[in-house]
Parts: sequence; structure tokens; C-alpha cells
Amino acid sequence: MNTKPVVVVAMSGGVDSSVAAALLVEQGYNVIGVMLRLWSEQGSEAANRCCTPEAMAMARRVAAILSIPFYAIDAQQIFYDSVVKKFIEDYTHNLTPNPCLECNRIVRWEFLLNHALSMGADFLATGHYARLVQGSGDKIQLLRGVDLAKDQSYVLHVLTQKQLGHALFPLGSYTKSEVRSMAKKFNLPVAERPESQDLCFLGEDDYRTFLVQHAPHSKLPGPILDRRGKILGQHQGLAFYTIGQRKGLHISSPQPLYVVEKDAINNAVIVGAIDQLGGNVLYAKDVNWIDGEIPTSPFTAHIKIRYRAHEVLGLVTTLHDDSIRIDFENPIRDITPGQAAVIYNGDNCLGGGTISSKIQ
Repeated sequence: MNTKPVVVVAMSGGVDSSVAAALLVEQGYNVIGVMLRLWSEQGSEAANRCCTPEAMAMARRVAAILSIPFYAIDAQQIFYDSVVKKFIEDYTHNLTPNPCLECNRIVRWEFLLNHALSMGADFLATGHYARLVQGSGDKIQLLRGVDLAKDQSYVLHVLTQKQLGHALFPLGSYTKSEVRSMAKKFNLPVAERPESQDLCFLGEDDYRTFLVQHAPHSKLPGPILDRRGKILGQHQGLAFYTIGQRKGLHISSPQPLYVVEKDAINNAVIVGAIDQLGGNVLYAKDVNWIDGEIPTSPFTAHIKIRYRAHEVLGLVTTLHDDSIRIDFENPIRDITPGQAAVIYNGDNCLGGGTISSKIQ
């Protein structure tokens, strides 16, 4: 009789989640495959890259090869309410959101985890490239994946100790090339399936097209100004620009100009030279500390301000229970409200929060 725990694997029809499921089966777990049906535009149900009919069929095929049960779960409403609506609202409030954070926080590690537990599962497993280890005092630490080029601890910084206690990341100790090799070893038809880097619910659309459809008021033209207030051109709507952007400004200048600020009061995009971009201080709110303990004194750590950004050393100071200030020795480019500032001590992800304007 198999006494191994029951694990629900979040499947997508891609190579990562398929190999994660195969590894758990190989290790003797009682594995159940689950795939979420996510929201798409009405009439464009095949557009959501995370759950196209082709992806659903592939996930079922992989489950059949692994001889595990497979279920599809309707998550369209919660995905729209918690991810899509927030994406629209954030952009119309001049933020640059990362929808993957809310998807992990609410859809996967709240909605799906609770569903898995109600099915009698002990764990929820995903194909994320991250590792879990037991730290001191029975605290679970979230570590970077061994493959630093694929490490996804950045988007998992939103998880709590309770959630991590039910989490498994089978791929954390492997590289992407090793995972593709294992897919071939397991005879899975996903070994060479390409990855999608785009936001799943946008389909083939540019995010600007999506915003105009769902928030027509976001398309409100206004001036593009330099720091002295000189008009250099016209923008098509503040939501269509992000801090650090250079391309698509359609202005003439003897030197490259970048978006350095968005002035919501005057509906103006402010541009400047590269040395005007960024700052030495960052504020973040809605901070999650993975070990559940709020630091009581300032400390130095490495900070990532975007998923693909290089980490930078900074001094982290707690302002309130859920907000922090980070001071950098040198100015940091592309500090963008709406993105996440994630804090590391070596490979250990300590937590993070949403970059915001100054917090009093």
C-alpha cells in the first residue's frame, strides 16, 4: 500500500509542470494533476496562453502517460477579479504591475491550494524553479533555484509559512536543460515545447490595446515635458508609458531621453537623460516577510526591483508593519511603482513588497 503523501500538481501542458509531475510519480507520491481554466476575452477563449485547448489537451495526455488522474478547475472569475481587474486598475493609476505576483498570491497559492487541500491533498506542487529548506526554529526558507537564469523565487516572495508548508517545487535543484532531458527520459511529448514569456490573458494583443478596450479613459493624451517644463511632444496616455522607457516616445533630441516620471496631476510624461533616471531611495508597501517576523532594526541585503533585474545591495529599514524604505549607495535606474522589490540574503529570499511612492 502506498503511504506516500497526496500531491496535487498544477499542470499547464508545458515541460516544467509535466516533469514536476513525473518526478513526483517516480518518487512514489500519490499524484493528482490539475489545470486551471483562466479568464479570457469572450469569444477568444483560446487566447489565454496558460490554458488554451491545445495546452489542456497536452496536460491530459501527459497525465495519461503518467497514469495519474487529471481534473480541470474553473478559476475564471477569481482570475478576472484578482488579476485582470487589478492589472487594469493599476495601469490606470500610473503603476506598472506584475500580474504574475497576484496570480501566485491569490489564484495559485490561495484558491488552488485550498482546492487541493479540500481534495485531501497534503501538498501543492508547481513547476517553479525554486527550493525549500528547513531553517532554524522550524521556519521554511525559500531559496533561489539552482538555475539562476530560470530562478522564480522573485514571484514566490508573496508566500507565507503556512503556504510553504504545503508547497513542493520539484524542479528547484535542476537546470532547464536537465528538465528538458528528463522530459525525454520520461517519454513526455513536451520536451521541446517552447515557453511563452508574454502575459497569459493578453493573447496576441499589446497591453495598450487591451487597456483601451477595458479602460477607454486610459487613452488621454497630454504633453511630454523635460525637467524644465519645455514641451517636447505629446503622449497618448500615461498608462502607456513606464519608468525607464526610451522607445516609442516619438520626440526629437540630440541625446537619448527616457521616461523619468509620470505626473498624474498635470497628465504629463516627464523625460530626461539617463543620469536623471532613478534614485537612491525606494519605498515598498504590502511587504510580506516569508519567516513571518518583521525586522526590528535596519539591515543590509540584496534587492531585485524587477524579475530580470540584477540585484543591488541596499539598506532595508522597516517603517510600519507592512512598509519599508531601502537606501542604495548609488542611484538605481528603473525604480518603478507597481513592480516588486524582493529582498535576498544570499540564496535565501526574505520577502518583498510593492514599490510605491514615498510612505509617511
